[in-house]
Amino acid sequence: MAVGIVSYDVYIPRYRLDRRLIRQAVGWVGPYVLPGEKAVANYDEDPVTMAHAAAFSCLSGKRPPEALLFASTTNPLREGEAGAIIGTALGLGPEVRTVDISNSLKGGTQALLIGLDMVKAGVKGVLVCAADMRLGRPGGLLEMFFGDAGACFLLGDTGLLAEFMGHYSLSYEFIDYRRLPEDRFVNAVEERFIREEGYGPFVIEAIEGLFKKYGVSAKDFAKVGYPCLNLAQYQAIARRLGLEPSQLESPLLEQVGEAGCASPLLILALMLDKAKPGDDLLVVGYGNGAQALWFRVTELTEGRGGKVERALKRKRALTSYERYLAFRGILPVEVELLGDVPATQAPLLWRERKTVLGLWGSRCKRCGTPQYPPQKVCVNPNCRAIGEMEEYWFADKPAKLFTYTADNMAETLNPPLIYGFVDFEGGGRFVFELTDCELDEVRIGMPLRMSLRRKFEDRSKGLVGYFWKAVPIFD
Repeated sequence: MAVGIVSYDVYIPRYRLDRRLIRQAVGWVGPYVLPGEKAVANYDEDPVTMAHAAAFSCLSGKRPPEALLFASTTNPLREGEAGAIIGTALGLGPEVRTVDISNSLKGGTQALLIGLDMVKAGVKGVLVCAADMRLGRPGGLLEMFFGDAGACFLLGDTGLLAEFMGHYSLSYEFIDYRRLPEDRFVNAVEERFIREEGYGPFVIEAIEGLFKKYGVSAKDFAKVGYPCLNLAQYQAIARRLGLEPSQLESPLLEQVGEAGCASPLLILALMLDKAKPGDDLLVVGYGNGAQALWFRVTELTEGRGGKVERALKRKRALTSYERYLAFRGILPVEVELLGDVPATQAPLLWRERKTVLGLWGSRCKRCGTPQYPPQKVCVNPNCRAIGEMEEYWFADKPAKLFTYTADNMAETLNPPLIYGFVDFEGGGRFVFELTDCELDEVRIGMPLRMSLRRKFEDRSKGLVGYFWKAVPIFD
């Protein structure tokens, strides 16, 4: 039975930080210089929201999967399942199997392999999400390297964009990048040791192992991609394998940065965007060994192409390094707080989970008027039917900004807080915060899309609360 990729998409945060700003601010700490920029998640984003954003687009128009796998080394939950949050926000039912895969940089490719095995075993559709938001210490090389991003692949056995041909996996107890539970920043041993004893040898061994296992060679592949942990070693690996420059796919280091376990999935998406039917693609995930995965592109082209490029073009410069530090909570800043923050009511969140996480509202069966949040009485003054409602999903509905205001006294790390009335296509209006925009960009009537974001954090209960915000569409 042929299995493989049915759909895919990526999410790259809108904000980009020019690495020269890092150099200007903390260049006195070390001599590290890298070209380009890094993708920076907004203050209300995390791996859960980035994975959800990629998955939301990936699932558009597709049959709901029977399983969801979420891979991240920076899962915001130490105990608790982020996959369940993503699944609920995607509108999936409780019968969907959800699994979190944590701690390993090769978690993204590991999730792909597990998902492919599940499809072979009879599971009808597996959604694989990966996202990371790793932190390097200010002024260090890792801060320059790391970038934030997410990617998602829907796996199945019909309607394949690319067929899975095989893999080769290695697992080693190798000390390179580590974090203990109390660590905020990634710790690393000597860079030369990592590149000469780990990164370079492991990637080469995995690729050569796949070549030997299946009787193929470098010339058989249209594109080969693997994360870049060291610029010189990255090129040395290609030379050792005999790869031509045209075969080597960009690791997106200068546009996004090294995105942890999402990096190989981003690279695979980029290869699929450019591939022609019949192309053989090889992608490698690194971390405690390495995994090489081989895919063959099919004749099906619908739903393939331009996804990474569109995500890269959707950007705005983050002009302040200090603002980036505030977004990540590294630089404490004074935030206006008007009134007391009420305690989190777990029973209420449970009862309203579909309304809060899923953005489910109601629609009148008699007149067809939708409204959020769910109502028992129809809001249409010409109807006013009572108790004649059905569930209605607002998350996938196009919307426009009816009106808005900006509040400089509201609690936010990206002032002013902008919020307004959002009108949904087909009916329904509610007040939402706007995000991923600056005040000078906002216009009445502009198109919007809904996006799951971090809303609050209740450390007394170990809880991260999520809700939906409106994101302006500029392209």
